[in-house]
Amino acid sequence: MHRDSGPRASVLQHVSQNVRRLRLRALLSQSALAEKSGVSRRMLVDIEAGEKNVSLTTLDRVAAALDVAFSDLIQAHDAPDPSRINEVAWAGVVTGSHAVLLAKASASREVELWQWRLEPGEHYVSETDPDNWSVQVFVFEGSLTLVLGEEERVLASGEFCSFASNVRHAYRNDGAVAVRYIRNVVI
Repeated sequence: MHRDSGPRASVLQHVSQNVRRLRLRALLSQSALAEKSGVSRRMLVDIEAGEKNVSLTTLDRVAAALDVAFSDLIQAHDAPDPSRINEVAWAGVVTGSHAVLLAKASASREVELWQWRLEPGEHYVSETDPDNWSVQVFVFEGSLTLVLGEEERVLASGEFCSFASNVRHAYRNDGAVAVRYIRNVVI
């Protein structure tokens, strides 16, 4: 994580604040967290200060030691929608290379990853899923009309949505070109 790289600066701040907050909540000193996670105390000091280029593997180890999800370290603590993260979690050496953690959902059994294509005028109506199931949708080409109960949302290319799927929902292409999207069903 590079301190001066725009979107990465906010995630550094979130990680810094979250590691400290969660460490204190767990009643752990930095030394105790270092021992429990296998991450050096010096590294933890730098992380909490927001001054360290930290790897995803290191954050995984810290999250496991704190008994929280990786996403709990990345996400803004006061986020209004806890399922929506949308934070740059990794930036590569080559300009433009990055990974964005878009959303999270708890799964009790599995997650199904689907690639969908709807031609203009096409639609798909989904059955209502059991309680505690959810869906994550990411549109990567075209524009998708998502119907959730009585509400309609239009998702353009690059936009995403996460929702509880225990309501009637449908996917529709009202546009003039094919829409392509990824749909995760979280069971």
